[in-house]
Parts: sequence; structure tokens; C-alpha cells
Amino acid sequence: MSLYAVTNPATGETLAEYPTATDRQIQDALAATGNAFKQWNGSPVEERVKLLNRVAELYAERRDELAAIITREMGKPIRQAGFEIDICVSIYRYYAENGPKFLEDEELDVVAGGTAIVRREGLGVILGIMPWNYPYYQVARFAAPNLMNGNTILLKHAPQCPESALAMEQIFKDAGAPAGSYVNIFATNEQVADIIADPRVQGVSLTGSERAGAAVAEIAGRNLKKVVLELGGSDPFLLLDTKDLDKSVKTAVFGRMTNGGQACNASKRFVVMEDLYDDFVEKFSGALSAITPGDPTDAKTFLGPLSSQAAANTLDSQVKSAVAEGAVVRTGGGKVDENSAYFQPTVLTDVTPDMAVFQQELFGPVAMVFKASSEAEAVELANNSPFGLGASIHTEDKAKAERIADQLEAGMVFINEPGGTAAELPFGGIKRSGIGRELGKYGMDEFVNKKLIRTPK
Repeated sequence: MSLYAVTNPATGETLAEYPTATDRQIQDALAATGNAFKQWNGSPVEERVKLLNRVAELYAERRDELAAIITREMGKPIRQAGFEIDICVSIYRYYAENGPKFLEDEELDVVAGGTAIVRREGLGVILGIMPWNYPYYQVARFAAPNLMNGNTILLKHAPQCPESALAMEQIFKDAGAPAGSYVNIFATNEQVADIIADPRVQGVSLTGSERAGAAVAEIAGRNLKKVVLELGGSDPFLLLDTKDLDKSVKTAVFGRMTNGGQACNASKRFVVMEDLYDDFVEKFSGALSAITPGDPTDAKTFLGPLSSQAAANTLDSQVKSAVAEGAVVRTGGGKVDENSAYFQPTVLTDVTPDMAVFQQELFGPVAMVFKASSEAEAVELANNSPFGLGASIHTEDKAKAERIADQLEAGMVFINEPGGTAAELPFGGIKRSGIGRELGKYGMDEFVNKKLIRTPK
């Protein structure tokens, strides 16, 4: 079986296979992106704006086709797949509109007199290693700012996403991107190591697991290459008080269940004050138990299969391990059946810090709920994690929200919403959740040469 294949997780059927790149093809891709950089980095900013706007238009025009591809590849419900295309359109348009001002020269105050400016220029070829859970969105937030900077793109997508990878490459070709400015490669891990070491490659952006991030960072470090790593998360959802518990539960369901819970920044650990805890657990468990996994091609389906049977097996093992150690299942508890990628929405309580699952990321429709007797305990529970991606605070008290936001160890904090993303908002975390930022103006500053140009008086 080929490394790159489309296997429909809803049926288990392998629909297509694609050959892995040869070493010669990898060298050709490096040569193409390396040569294209010289032209693209010297291109007028108006040309970059034109390209990104045209890419956005093509995403919008091909919305249904693109959505259907990822529903086949990784089981995303078709309606949510369409929303993913919409956010991609907004990202490309955002950088087309705002990229030019982010690239403007920055004048510095010079004590000794004369002038000094910082000019932002591209670095070279940037390798993107992208995951399967948001096949288009993750690429958009990497590719758009880097192309605006004048960098060229070498994309290594997840092995289960070859069709979406090819569809994106075709969009750039059809949009008129210069040859070699955006190139897709079906590379092996061994080939990726050689690519990172190549002097034409100036940086690596990876979204994926901790293990993958550590491996890439090690290779990049040996070769003195910068990395941006967007890794795992176990985001806390702190319910401190509420005037409408039903609304809070609805927010919690959305925060945990979107994309089948397969999001690094999904709400995963629910920390609830003790006066609300019992009612919240009852209502939250009831709401999740009412969600029935279904056919992802049906527009009415909210929860489809997990991305693969292997992913469902991993999550099933984590839940079983937690139960064996004393956790209590309030609803759900495992796969729909043994030979399936479908997983029951699950709520776990009575999880304690000595259990393995306490420190793990649960990548699927499984929520852990914790009881807190004070603000201090809620913050301690929230911060007691190797991860530090996002967090959300839910309260009617603005001062309380701001006070606790300052205490949370996270790259992103959301107040009275479970989290989310937008083109203008920086995305990234701390601790084992990664290094660097994507999106917003901060996404433009990661892989760029901030060149000082100094003129004496």
C-alpha cells in the first residue's frame, strides 16, 4: 500500500493511492522553489496581492468540490468542511489586503542621529509540514503570509490528504502563481530530514504532534533553521459562574465537539465551580449523549467518524486506561463498534492528577470534567498541564475574567466563548503546545529578514 492514500474513514475503503516522491523529484522540487524565490522575492507587492486575491476567488468558486474531498479523506462533516473553505478565503483575502502595510519599512529613532529603517524581505524556501485535521485551513495560514513575504512554499501534507494537497497546488497554478513558488511533494520522513538540511530551505513550519514537532526541531536545530511549531493542546474551559447554565452547556458542547473534537485548540478539560458542577455534568452529559455519529456526506450530520480507525483505536485505549485507573464514564465510553472509526461522545469525571490521561491530549469527542472549590483551584487545574495552547473563561464578572486571564498559562485566552480562529488573530501556544505564531500581523514576522539599513547623519 502506498504511503499517500485516500481511505474513507466512514467506510474503511481505500479509494485512491498516490506514489511517494522519488529522490529525483524531491531535488527537482527544491531546485524549482529555490530558483523561484529569486524572482518572487523581487516581485512588486501588487503582484503578490493579485495572486492571493485570485487564490481566494478560486477557493470560493470550488467550495463544494474542495469540501467533498476532505469529507472523503478524513471524515469531516460536509457542512463543516464548507466552513473550512470559507475561513481559507478570509485568510488569503486578509493578507492580500493587509500584507502590504505589514511589509512597509519601519523607521527607528536613532540616538546618534542619521536614519535607520527595518525592511522586511523574504528568506527563501519555507517547508510546510501540515496535518490532516484541517487540510486546507492549516495550509492557508502558513502559505498566505509567507507568499506575501516573498518566500516560496514547499508543502509536505499528511499522507491521508493527497487529494486536498493536489487540489491546493492546482489552485495556485490556476491563479497564475510563478512556477516553483508553491510546490507539493509526497515525501517520506527520511526525505523530509534531507529537505530540512538543504541550504535552499530557510525554515520549517509544522502543525502536528509533539513527537513530530520534536523530531523536526531537532533536525532543524542541527542545521540552524528556524521553526514554527503548532503542536498539541488540552485547552481548559473554566466555568466560574453563569446566569444561564443551558447556554453555558451549549457553548461547552460546541467547544468540545466541532470537527469531532479533532482540533488542537478545542476545549478538552472542563473546570467547573462546585456549586455548578453536578448540574453541569448532568446537562453536559445529556447533551453529548443526544449527538449521534452519522454519515459525513449528509449536511445534517454534526459528528462524523474520526479521521481513521487507528485514531479511534488510540482514543479508545486512552478512555479504557482512564477507566481502569478510576475515572467514571458519564456517557459514551468507546467506539460505536469494534471495526469502526465512529466514536461515541464521551464524558469522563473523577480524573485525578496521578492518572495518565490527566496529562494527555484526547483528540476526539471525549471531555474531562473537573470540580473546583475556588478560583485559585480552578487556575491551578487549568495550568496543571504540559500544554499551553488556548483557554477559555466563562463568567458574568468582567473583572474576574480579566484577573484570571492574567494567571492562565496559555498562548490564547478567550472570554465567554470557547475559542476559535480568525485571520487577524494570532494563533499559537507555549510549553509543549509549540513555538511561534501564525495568522495576523504576527504570522508575517516569523519567516522574514528584518534587515536594518542605517545611514549616518
